[in-house]
Amino acid sequence: MTAVWKHELKSYFHSLTAYVFGAFLLAFIGFGSMLYNIQAAVSSFELVLSFSTLIFVVIVPILTMRVIAEERRQKTDQLLYSLPITTTQVVLGKYLALLAVYLIPLCIVSLYPLIFAQFGDVYLLTAYGSILAFFILGAALIAVGVFISSLTENQGFAAGIGVAVILLNYYSVTLSESISTTVTGSVIGICVLAFALGAIIRFLTKNETLAWGVSLVILIAVTVVCLLDSSKLEGLLPSLMAQLSLFDRFTSFVNGAFDMTAIVYYLTVIVFFLFLSVQSLEKRRYN
Repeated sequence: MTAVWKHELKSYFHSLTAYVFGAFLLAFIGFGSMLYNIQAAVSSFELVLSFSTLIFVVIVPILTMRVIAEERRQKTDQLLYSLPITTTQVVLGKYLALLAVYLIPLCIVSLYPLIFAQFGDVYLLTAYGSILAFFILGAALIAVGVFISSLTENQGFAAGIGVAVILLNYYSVTLSESISTTVTGSVIGICVLAFALGAIIRFLTKNETLAWGVSLVILIAVTVVCLLDSSKLEGLLPSLMAQLSLFDRFTSFVNGAFDMTAIVYYLTVIVFFLFLSVQSLEKRRYN
C-alpha cells in the first residue's frame, strides 16, 4: 500500500493536477477571506469556509477523475492486480495519496485564523473545528470521486459525472423544497431510486438476482407502508434528500457547534464509497 501511495503522490506532483487543485482551493478561500474578513471586517473564518465549499464542485472531479479511470484506459490496472497486495490496499493507497494532495493547501489555509487573530478577535476553537470539518467533508467527496472514476476509463466522463453528482448534493436541500411532499410523489421518487440502486448493484456485481431482488424488497416495503399507513410517506423524499446532503451538515460547524453526527456521517460515506470502489475493481479483476 505504501508503494502505491508513494507512486500516486509522485505522479500528482510530476503533473499539473496537484498544483491546479491547490491553486483553485487557495484562490477561492483567499477570495472568500478578502470578501468576509477584510472588506466586510467579519472575524468569523468559518463563514469563509462555508462560502468556499462550492469550489468542491470543480476541484474534486479535477483531482479524482484520473485516479482509476486512467489506469483502466492505459490497461495498467492489470499490473496492479499482479502486485502482492489486495485490491483494498490499492484503493486505500490511491485514496491516501489524494488526501495528502488535499491536505497540503489546507495546511496553508490553517494559518489564516492565526494571521487574522493578530488584527481582531477570532474565535480559534470554532475556526479550527470548521477547518477539521472542511477537511472531512472534502475527504468524503473525494471518496465519491474515486468511486465514480472506478466506473469508467474516460477521464472526461468521470469528471462530468463527478461535477453533476456533487452539484446535485450541494443543491439537494434547495431542490427538496421544490419536490412534491404528497404520498404519490414520494412513492414515485422511491421507485425511481429503487430501480437506480438495482442498476448500480447489477453493474458492480453482474448479479441480476441480487440487483433486482434489492429493488423488489424496497418496492414491497413501500407497498406495505402504503397499505398500512400511507401518511408516513408524506414528505419522505424531500426529507431524505435533505438528510443525504453532505454540505448542509457543514452548517452546524459554521454556527459554532461541533456536530459529531455529521462527522460520523462523513466517515460512513468515506467507508461506503471506498468499499464500492474496491468492489468495482474486484469485478474488473475477475472479468
